[in-house]
Amino acid sequence: MNSEKVHTLNIETDFPSPQFEIRPVDATVWRNGMLVRMPNHLGDAVMALPALKQLRTIVPEGCGLYVLAPKNQNYLYRNLSIIDGMILLEKCHTLWDKESFSKVRKMRFGAGVLFNNSLRDTILMRLAGVRHLYGAARRGRSILLTRSFKFPPRPTGRAEEIHQSNKLLAMVTAMGAAPWDGKMPEFSNEPPFDELATPIAVLCSHPKLLTLASGAAYGAAKRWPAENFRKVAEYWIAQGGVAAVLGSPSEAGIGDEVLAGLNPDKAFNLSGKTNLGDVMQLLRASRLTVANDSGIMHLAAGMGTPGIAVFGPTDYTATGPVSTKWRLMYDKVPCSPCFARSCPKQPLCEGICAITPEMVIAEIEKMQQ
Repeated sequence: MNSEKVHTLNIETDFPSPQFEIRPVDATVWRNGMLVRMPNHLGDAVMALPALKQLRTIVPEGCGLYVLAPKNQNYLYRNLSIIDGMILLEKCHTLWDKESFSKVRKMRFGAGVLFNNSLRDTILMRLAGVRHLYGAARRGRSILLTRSFKFPPRPTGRAEEIHQSNKLLAMVTAMGAAPWDGKMPEFSNEPPFDELATPIAVLCSHPKLLTLASGAAYGAAKRWPAENFRKVAEYWIAQGGVAAVLGSPSEAGIGDEVLAGLNPDKAFNLSGKTNLGDVMQLLRASRLTVANDSGIMHLAAGMGTPGIAVFGPTDYTATGPVSTKWRLMYDKVPCSPCFARSCPKQPLCEGICAITPEMVIAEIEKMQQ
């Protein structure tokens, strides 16, 4: 196989971001602690965890570190010991609900960090009484920020070569945080068995579980063909394993396509049948994950599970999994990365289709040695 199609990403050395002058946050700014507006999408939220971990290093004693995040990310944060609490938004692409806004105001946070680029959230933070705000210089909001950080615009038609995690790490380092140690924050090992369905608990106990993320919320162009995932699952089952497809309710049909014709006692479509807590336990228990560029890919990497990701129209240099345990399969074609949700030239992305099941299986065999 052409080795140029297989990549291992080390974000610390491969695609660093610009560095900013270090100006530590003054202790008087903190008051009752810091509120961090986390990204709305699961994958982006996982990529923000290294920076969140480093913010913990500058929180003064007696102050807290809190996150403001979508309600559906509850399990992600409730398993993190580095934070002191969370405020969960009912809706994340509109004005905050009254209860969340009231909680932010009552907490009287001295400082806030925005790990997204939203002007709306910046305004709402200020209206809720958070006086000192830090974030990227985007969408004309710099005038509202105590300190803004300007990054170069994403280039057209070529890789950005600045990883998203490194952008956020550059901001918090400039605020006085310690350098990242290369490790994700640890999640609680205690599974929520009171909420874990019995069939899922049985799967978690299997010694050779393969998890598959065959969907991608961004669009069809990011999806490796279902029949390719099926061949990988078929290979794995023949080696004595079991396979489980993970995804949202809208991706259940894709899961059915992936598992069509496979032994139902060995292949399970769990798309839409799990909450985030279940997914985290399944990923933790997995021997390996094979995924598209997706939130589950990032979550699996964050949980420490090794895996293989197939990339097509998106940019692995900017949003690859934050783990050296992952192999990225990518075939550079002239039009990538294009970030199109569906290919305007043909039914499927040429680059993603250049990665065959045989290539992925060969990489799996190397990783299992």
